[in-house]
Amino acid sequence: MVDRGASASSLPDDWPAQPDPILALNRMGSFDWDLDTGLFHMDAQAHEVFDLRPDEYDGHPETLAIRVPPPEGYRLDALVSQAMKDGSENYGTYFRIRCRNGTLRWTHTQGYIRRDETGRPRRIVGIVRDATQELDDLKARRDQAGQDAARQEQTNVVQLTTAALAYARTVEDVIDVLKDTHGLTHLGATSLVMGLVEAGRIRLIAEGPAGSFVPGTDVTRIDEPYPMSEVVRTLTPRFIESPEEFAAGYPLLWPHITGLNITSAAYLPLIAQARPIGAMGLLYSDRHGFSPEDRNVLVALGSSIAQSLQRAMFYEQEKDLASGLQQAMLPRSIPSVRGADVAVRYRAGSAAGSLGRDIGGDWYDLIPLPGGRVGAVIGDVQGHDTHAAAVMGQLRIVLRAYAAEGHTPATVMARASVFLHELDTDRFATCLYAEADLATGVVQVVRAGHIDPLVRQPDGSCRRVPVEGGLPLGLSAEFGSLEYPVGTVELDPGNTLLLCTDGLVEQPGADLDDGMQTLTALIAAGPADVRDLADLLIEVAEERGGDDDVALLLLRRRSLDTPQSGGRLQQHVASGDPDALSEARHMIRAAVRAWGARDRADEIELVADELITNALMHTEGAAIVTLRVLAGSDRRLRVEVEDSSSALPRRREAGESGVSGRGLLLVDLLTDVWGVEARGGGKCVWCEFTVPDRG
Repeated sequence: MVDRGASASSLPDDWPAQPDPILALNRMGSFDWDLDTGLFHMDAQAHEVFDLRPDEYDGHPETLAIRVPPPEGYRLDALVSQAMKDGSENYGTYFRIRCRNGTLRWTHTQGYIRRDETGRPRRIVGIVRDATQELDDLKARRDQAGQDAARQEQTNVVQLTTAALAYARTVEDVIDVLKDTHGLTHLGATSLVMGLVEAGRIRLIAEGPAGSFVPGTDVTRIDEPYPMSEVVRTLTPRFIESPEEFAAGYPLLWPHITGLNITSAAYLPLIAQARPIGAMGLLYSDRHGFSPEDRNVLVALGSSIAQSLQRAMFYEQEKDLASGLQQAMLPRSIPSVRGADVAVRYRAGSAAGSLGRDIGGDWYDLIPLPGGRVGAVIGDVQGHDTHAAAVMGQLRIVLRAYAAEGHTPATVMARASVFLHELDTDRFATCLYAEADLATGVVQVVRAGHIDPLVRQPDGSCRRVPVEGGLPLGLSAEFGSLEYPVGTVELDPGNTLLLCTDGLVEQPGADLDDGMQTLTALIAAGPADVRDLADLLIEVAEERGGDDDVALLLLRRRSLDTPQSGGRLQQHVASGDPDALSEARHMIRAAVRAWGARDRADEIELVADELITNALMHTEGAAIVTLRVLAGSDRRLRVEVEDSSSALPRRREAGESGVSGRGLLLVDLLTDVWGVEARGGGKCVWCEFTVPDRG
C-alpha cells in the first residue's frame, strides 16, 4: 500500500502551484482586453513574448503594430472579429512578430471571449507564447520525414500564403505579403521580381534584392528577350535549372545579375480571367532543378498570386475613381471671407476588404452671404460608397442654393430635408448649418442630428456648445417634423468656431461624450493658427485610422478692421397701421440723434421713410425696419427694411408733374451706398451713411 501521509509530507510548501508561476515557467504571458474601452492589458511575460519594454507599450492594441507585420495584423483582426461575430467562446492561432533585432518569430495566442447576458462581447482574456521552438521542432520532424513531407510543407506554404494574400488590398500589399511572410523563405527563394502588363509593356514593380536593378528593365516590351516577357508572351511558366541555362537563354540579362549568385529561377505568368496581367520570378541561390511536384506547387502559387493581384488592381482603380468623385463633389476652393480666417480639411476613411469604400458622404462648405455674413456647413450622408458621395454632392448644392437665396437657417435645413426625402434614395444625412454675421459676431446655428460645434477662445480654452437639434435630413421630412430650433453663439474677435463630422470624435468602444472631451483637450493644446490646428487634427485622425471619413471646418473671427455693432434698434411696421409708421419715424429720429448723426439726420430720416413707405405700398405684408451702427475703418449707420415680396425695386420715370417714381433717385443721391438682398420669401433693401465719430 501507498503511504498517503508520507506522500503528502514530501510535497513542496507551495503545492499546488498557482496559475501565475505555471504560466511563467512555461514562458506564457497573459492578456485582458476590455472591448468597451479598447484597453489591452498585458502582464510582464506577455511583454517579453512581444519583445517590448513596459515603456514602449501604452495599453492600446494599436501599439503592437511595431511588432506585428501588417499582413499578420490583418489576419489576426479578421480571426478575432469572426470569432466575436459567430458566437464562439474562444479562438487560437499562430502569427509572426518582428523582434527588436529585425528577425521574424512565431508566436501563438489563444483567447476566451467573455460576453454579457445579451451575448455582446465585453472582454477577451487569453495567453500568448513564443512558438518558435514548437514550430522549429515541427520543421525538424518534417525534414526527417523525407521528400513527401517536404512536398506537403510546400503545399501548406501555398495555402498559408494564399490566406495571407486574402487580406492584401493594394498591389504593394501583395508584394509585402510575398516578401515579409514565411512564403518565399519556406519555398527556398532568395528574392522576388514582379512586373505588371500595361499597354503592351511590362512595368517592373518589384526588382529583387536591393541594388539589383538592371538598367533599361524598368519598362520592357513583351517581345523583348527577357524571361518575364517570354512567360507573358507564351502564357507558359519558365523553369531555369542552372546558371549555364540562364546565361544561354537570356544573354542580355545574365551579365547584369551574375553577382547575385543565382543557381536557378522560376518565372511564372500571372493569369487572371484567361489573360496575362503580369509575371513573377523567384530567384534561388542554393537550388538546382525543379521536380514535377515543385513545379505544380509553384504554378498553384502563381495562380493564387494572380487572383490577389487582380483584386488589388481593381481595388486601386476603384479607389482612384472614388477619390476623384469625392474631390469633384467637395468644393474646389474655399472663398476668402473678409473678417475671418478659414481652414477646411477632409480625410477619407479606410474600410478594410471593401472595394470603393475609401469614399463617403462627409462634406464641408463655406457660403458667402450678403451683408458681411457667411454660412458654414458640415454634414455626413449615411454610408461609405459612391452613392453616398453622389447624394452628398446634390445635397451640398441645394443647401448652398437655399442659403444664397436668403432663407433663414431653419428654413434652409427644412428645405434640404424635403429635397433629400424626395430623392430616389434611402439615405439620410446629419448636418449642421451656422450662419455668422462677422460684423456683430452673432452666429445662428441649426443642427440636424449632427454633433455640436465647439468654440475655442483666444487663450486656448475650448468648450462644446450645446445646440438643440432636430432629426437628420430626410428623416425629419419623412416624419413631418421640419421644425428646427435655432441656437445663437456669440463669436468674439479671436474666437474660433469648429465644425466637424463624427469621424474626428468617435472611436470604437468609446463613448461620444468622452470623444468630445478628448477632442476639446486636443484643440485647447493645439496651435492658434486655424490652418496649423486643422493639420494637427487631421494628422491625429490619420494616426488613429478608422473606417469613417473626417470633414473639418474652422472659422476664426478676426479683430482687425472687423466692423462691430455699436447699437441696434428694430421696429415692426404693420400694413395699414398709421401709429406703427409714426412710431417707426420717431424711433429713427431719436436713434439718429442719440448716435451722433445729427448732421445727416434729415437725409437718414427721408431715405428711411421712403423705404418703409415703398415696402407698405408695393407689398401685401408688413415691413421690418432695423437701424444699427457699424464701427470699423469708418463709422457708418445702416438702415435695413425687410418685406415679404421677392420683387426687386426698380427705377421709374416720374415725368414733369409726377409725384411718384422719385424714391430710388432720392435713395441713390442721399446715401453713400445701398443695395438689395434676398431674404428667403422676401427681400431686404439696405443703405448706409458715413457719420462722424461721436468722440
